Amino acid sequence: MALVPYLSESDLAEEDRPLLARPINLFRALANSPDALRTHAEFGEWIRHRCELDPRLRELAILQVGYLTASPYEWSHHIKIGHDFGVSDDDVTALIAATAGREHGLGELETAVLAAAREITADTRMTDETWAVLLDHLGRARLVDLVIVISFYNAVIRILATLQIDVEPDYERYLEAFPLAERAPGPETARRPG
Repeated sequence: MALVPYLSESDLAEEDRPLLARPINLFRALANSPDALRTHAEFGEWIRHRCELDPRLRELAILQVGYLTASPYEWSHHIKIGHDFGVSDDDVTALIAATAGREHGLGELETAVLAAAREITADTRMTDETWAVLLDHLGRARLVDLVIVISFYNAVIRILATLQIDVEPDYERYLEAFPLAERAPGPETARRPG
């Protein structure tokens, strides 16, 4: 159960009600601080709709953060969002295999994106080798975008965990289809290139 109440539009001042146009539990909890939710949502909108990083790669990176940190909310929500942006069920299965250091069948670019997400999540930085591969594939601007996306979602999972945000019933099916490990893999697994 969340540590703060899940607010509804009727709980907010008129000018803040549009903040809950998408009334997911994360936003309903953050609505306890409308200005914080507004800033969070604006940054999320940039990531989802204006960031020029390929959306499938973006969602794979976010999913890697959610899986590595065993964040049920992040994982379930971004499986659904990932589907909307070209992530297949096979991609999700491959991500799980890559995290465990098993064969996965993803290409060099996808593998490097997942490695970057694991490295930043576990070590707060990317290795020089991963950076070089991604720079070659993405260029400097999109690589900076990737670092920002991974870092932002590392912040999001900490918000989710600290506020104890519940997964909505509509998203539980994603956890059933793709269960999280009981605990996140250790740093030694996180550093593997996949």
